Amino acid sequence: MKNELKERIAVARGLKKADLVLKGGRLVNVFSGEIYRTDVAICGNAVAGLGSYDGKKVIDVSQDLIVPGFIDSHVHIESSMLTPAEFAKAALPHGTTAVVADPHEIANVLGKKGIAYMLAASEGLPLDFYFMLPSCVPATDLEISGARLTARDLRPFLNHERVLGLAEMMNYPGVLSAEPAVLDKLRHFSHRLIDGHAPELAGRDLAAYAGVGISSDHECITADEAKEKIRLGMTVFIREGSSAKDLEALLPAVTPANSRFFTLATDDFQPGDLKKGSINLLVRKAIRLGIDPVTAIRMATLNPARHFGLRRKGAVLPGYDADMVVIDNFEDFRVRMVFKGGKLAAEDGKIRAAIRSVRHAYTKGTVRPAALTQQHLQIKARSGQVRVIELVPSEIETRQAIMPAPIRNGHVVSDPDRDILKIAVIERHKGTGNIGLGLVRGFGLRSGAIASTVAHDSHNIVVVGVGDDDILAAVREIRKMQGGLVVANGKRVLAELPLPIAGLMSDRPLDRVVRGLEEIDRTVRELGVKLDHPFGALSFLALPVVPELKLTDRGLVDVKRFALVDLFV
Repeated sequence: MKNELKERIAVARGLKKADLVLKGGRLVNVFSGEIYRTDVAICGNAVAGLGSYDGKKVIDVSQDLIVPGFIDSHVHIESSMLTPAEFAKAALPHGTTAVVADPHEIANVLGKKGIAYMLAASEGLPLDFYFMLPSCVPATDLEISGARLTARDLRPFLNHERVLGLAEMMNYPGVLSAEPAVLDKLRHFSHRLIDGHAPELAGRDLAAYAGVGISSDHECITADEAKEKIRLGMTVFIREGSSAKDLEALLPAVTPANSRFFTLATDDFQPGDLKKGSINLLVRKAIRLGIDPVTAIRMATLNPARHFGLRRKGAVLPGYDADMVVIDNFEDFRVRMVFKGGKLAAEDGKIRAAIRSVRHAYTKGTVRPAALTQQHLQIKARSGQVRVIELVPSEIETRQAIMPAPIRNGHVVSDPDRDILKIAVIERHKGTGNIGLGLVRGFGLRSGAIASTVAHDSHNIVVVGVGDDDILAAVREIRKMQGGLVVANGKRVLAELPLPIAGLMSDRPLDRVVRGLEEIDRTVRELGVKLDHPFGALSFLALPVVPELKLTDRGLVDVKRFALVDLFV
């Protein structure tokens, strides 16, 4: 360290040549808010100086802009269906040099082993993976997950240098009712960051939630909601993922006075979207929507670095890590080069850095449902009115609709003509035989079934179908391949994507995963589905912490009441 600092001082003073100089570019200075021409001199893995410098290697960037590496404030790596190594290969070429990840999904399947796997699998990669420890495993007591983690279980991970704090506290009803287990976790992490998850929480309840030390939220869907949370001292992560897109609605809340308390996050990004871009897409969209370019870049760099205490990240300034992105202009926002620790990591969309993978054998064999027959899927009619889960376009929230029940031969069935389909959530971790049954509207499926083991947050099997035979065929294939996505019609499997790592992630490269998803989406469209991300929408139907009506293996959940409700009204 002593020699490293000595070298950096010598380079900064012009007494020695820099290891690398980015020559003549226009620097976006996120501290001063200025854009000006300067050389950027790099010594080792850090920026040594700004000004006029000579280097052992010089790259002319005089036609370009230099910005800090982008930081994703909140992401679930598992939602990309990729291992951390493949995620890095996908995200780095788009300028993402650091992510703050919540391994909540794999922890709900494998518990502590899942967290340990994510830490090991992300070690030594040319993209910094920081972690917030999952706060809600299981997310609620209204479902069965593969593990249960207490504050005591999480405590040993706090010693890890890449663990920053406690991830999204989704159980906001547990906070408000002062549940002992929830308060225990809050106490254990009172000296660390605690992220929030509190959709539509407001007034005194929001004050109580923020008052226990919860410092952020990524669930805002209106500008007024974001403003209220900022007023109470919270940082708002503006989410723009594959399923939930909140950027356009929330940007009106950003002002020169409060912009430092906004960051950007993808949360859940599917492989096809990740291949197109990452945080760079959010910055570009924010600029197109009228946000000052420097402010938009600051929201993706310095703001998250300051929020999470990443002291050497988020700026291209002397002493900061040389994580830098070279872009052509603010309008096209094409990423030309990405530097990680002063080394060229990606260029013109292609990865240059060496990336190694780790073994993941112990993460497999996690799909163990009880035996299933068509009888288990039958719903005997007990009323002429039913609660239906209604999809909301481009949101993970749903609505509750009370509708006439589709009944045939005394049983509730799907009614494709009214776009009402049967949905089932089948417990897959412990073979309990739990099956939640309900109805959903908004998929447009005319025949067949789609099924998945990606079902937030407990990741049981979730399946939507027209006929019980369709549903049964899809679930049996899910069990056979030990997790993944399936499209079935009648007794035939039409398309599938295996996800053998905890039933969440593929052991294949990004391009193969993307091709598999494209084939599945194409097959689903042929069956009548018009949603952009049908499996993304499917995965959130089992999430009982986001309003309004959801389904778990224990039944229908009225999220606002945080209670199980009957299908029949």
